[in-house]
Amino acid sequence: MSTDLDRIISLSRTLGAPGRDLVILAEGNTSVRTGADRMLVKASGAHLATAGPDDFVEVGLAELIALLDNPDTDQQSIADVFNRVGVATGRRPSVEAMLHAICLQEGGASVVGHTHPVPVNALLCSEHAETLASVIVYPEQIVILGRRAMLIPYVDPGLLLARLVRDRLRQHIAAEGAPPKVIYLANHGMFALGATTAEVLRITEMAVKVSRIMQAGLAIGALSPLTDNDSDRIDEREDEQYRRAVLDRAEHLPARDAS
Repeated sequence: MSTDLDRIISLSRTLGAPGRDLVILAEGNTSVRTGADRMLVKASGAHLATAGPDDFVEVGLAELIALLDNPDTDQQSIADVFNRVGVATGRRPSVEAMLHAICLQEGGASVVGHTHPVPVNALLCSEHAETLASVIVYPEQIVILGRRAMLIPYVDPGLLLARLVRDRLRQHIAAEGAPPKVIYLANHGMFALGATTAEVLRITEMAVKVSRIMQAGLAIGALSPLTDNDSDRIDEREDEQYRRAVLDRAEHLPARDAS
């Protein structure tokens, strides 16, 4: 049976594979919950494509959440916590570790993948960012990504971004009754929130495909989105719910991507 470390390494290498064009160099990060209050998160400066056992650090969720709750938290406070982890483990966690903690603690995820896919960022870096997050263009988008995603305006990674995402996440859950599958960060990238590594990969792949479809539609002239009634009907169809359940039982990455 694979360990949490094995699974997050496999996901990281899959997301970082050059042919996928999701990240380059040390872009992006991943995390997995390892206990009620623990997670493994990519170390700062590590490359997803070549991730190994030494490229992840285990940190406490409560300690990171406490930084967000404390109104007196500043950059030095964060640096002190991250440096303490670095002394204990030999590596500092990613600057976006606090955002991962939120996704795991309040976003209902067990695994999180943060990437910068070129097709996704092409829209997120344009006037069509809201379109990507709110417009439904075809049924599979609903099955994998859900009815509504979240879009966060650009904020530098770190404390302010993590606090903003937490506030918006709570608002989304209150309005929709469930957390989103994907959080889009304008001019930045996307976070996929999944129950398994396989789901994180599916969410990321679908976000890329939707982005390509939208770009093609916009280039032709204009998008012709599904209506709210169509989207609601598709979301509630028995066969679509069955396919979701089948997909959700796929706990591991496809064999071709697991190397």
